[in-house]
Amino acid sequence: MKLHPLSLVFRALPRGVQLGSFGFVVVTIVTSMALVPGGFVFTIAAAVGGFLVGVGYEALYYRRFEYELTTDTLDIGSGVFSRREREIPLRRIQNVDIERGILQRALSIAAVGIETAGGGETEADLRYVSYEEAKRLQRDIRRRKRGESGEPRTEDEREERAELLFELDSRNLVVLGLVAPDLRALLPVLFFAVPTLGISIPDLLAESGAFGVGPRGAALAVVSWAGSAAVTAARYYDFRLTRFDDELRYERGLLSRYDGSIPLDKIQQVDIRENVLMRRLGYGSLAVETAGYTPGEGPSGGSEAAIPLAERGRVLAFARSIDGFDFGDPDFSRPPRRARRRYAVRYALVLAVITGILYAANAAVDVSLLQFWYVPLVALLAVPFAAHYKWRNRGYAAGTEHVLTRNGFWRRTTAVVPVYRVQTVIQTATPFQRWRDLATVAIDTAGSLSVTDRGARAVDFDTGEAIDLRETVRRRLGESLALRRGAGEPSDAPTETGGE
Repeated sequence: MKLHPLSLVFRALPRGVQLGSFGFVVVTIVTSMALVPGGFVFTIAAAVGGFLVGVGYEALYYRRFEYELTTDTLDIGSGVFSRREREIPLRRIQNVDIERGILQRALSIAAVGIETAGGGETEADLRYVSYEEAKRLQRDIRRRKRGESGEPRTEDEREERAELLFELDSRNLVVLGLVAPDLRALLPVLFFAVPTLGISIPDLLAESGAFGVGPRGAALAVVSWAGSAAVTAARYYDFRLTRFDDELRYERGLLSRYDGSIPLDKIQQVDIRENVLMRRLGYGSLAVETAGYTPGEGPSGGSEAAIPLAERGRVLAFARSIDGFDFGDPDFSRPPRRARRRYAVRYALVLAVITGILYAANAAVDVSLLQFWYVPLVALLAVPFAAHYKWRNRGYAAGTEHVLTRNGFWRRTTAVVPVYRVQTVIQTATPFQRWRDLATVAIDTAGSLSVTDRGARAVDFDTGEAIDLRETVRRRLGESLALRRGAGEPSDAPTETGGE
């Protein structure tokens, strides 16, 4: 089958503009340096030629791109100069996500992202097919993975079997925007807010001074907060989570609409996330990590949030309702107190370095704002409190069936990993940790998030305690796998773990 004809337009125009602009810039520079007569004619010719080359390339790409959904595989053929043939086994497909921007929704087309186990990158990206074709692919891949035969169910029959688990109401949508604004949108918001409010950044800094915020600065902060909150609210507008057989399905988005799935049997880890404002108001969010990709790293940029915002008790209840995640109330062990002193020394050193850089810059450059080079030293008063709260919000709890870790103050994340999902247990120690006889234990699962700093990690614990934790998890993994094998349950976890 072929992509939708409109996909040629969406691919050819950007590529043509890109190559046309490149040709325009290069020929302009060359003709101006070489003083070539009639340089303007060559420049226009290069721009037009580059545009046509880009359009021609994408036309060939569209013509040679084919895909076919068979009984066992999704076959994709692509390539202009070199041909690439891919056969993706349906059993390896974890997620089939549908993405539609505002223009694609108006034109009834969609992008389909295919995620497989074993990596965080999109295995196949069909840009674009008709929306009906996108839903057909999503539906038929799910059906054939389950081994269903015969005619597919009608839409009404599918809706009857779907169970609504969570819906983000208008009140919580507003709260979500206010307590968790999308800071990635801050620069674009400032780009529009600064000229709209008639604010000059140098004048704003001069007005605010070193210790205060002027009226226009306060206005800019309010507008920036509101704009970032609106971006978050638009991202999770009309969020719905339903359960259909053995998978969760989500839909969300105001301008760009996302529609995807979370296979229940492939969930490796759940994260309960609460920033400072959420904790004060009694809210939290729940994100999941599957074997296909991790929270925030899928094609929808965060659509793997099972619950974007709800009362904390409801978040915990939903997390415990997922098969394999019925954990109890954890009793977290905190790092030793010498870890708190380590944090205080680290923060003080950072402030000292910043102050030294500003002092050197003030001596070298005559800028009025740099005369306040000593201002960062005021933050030394907050260092003991920052170190204390960082220490207080770290910990781990190793139960019989689950391992929980907790990290972060501004945005605290409690990671829950079923013991049978553990792949490896890795113990590490930096030179600074070894100096204080501390170590970190990382609980690695089949998801790619677990090998990063955002995975399940017990940080800055006594070396002896870290070794005990590593061996405890290893032992309980073996026991859990033995019980599951005895019960005849499948497991994709290995029988051994490693550490260093």
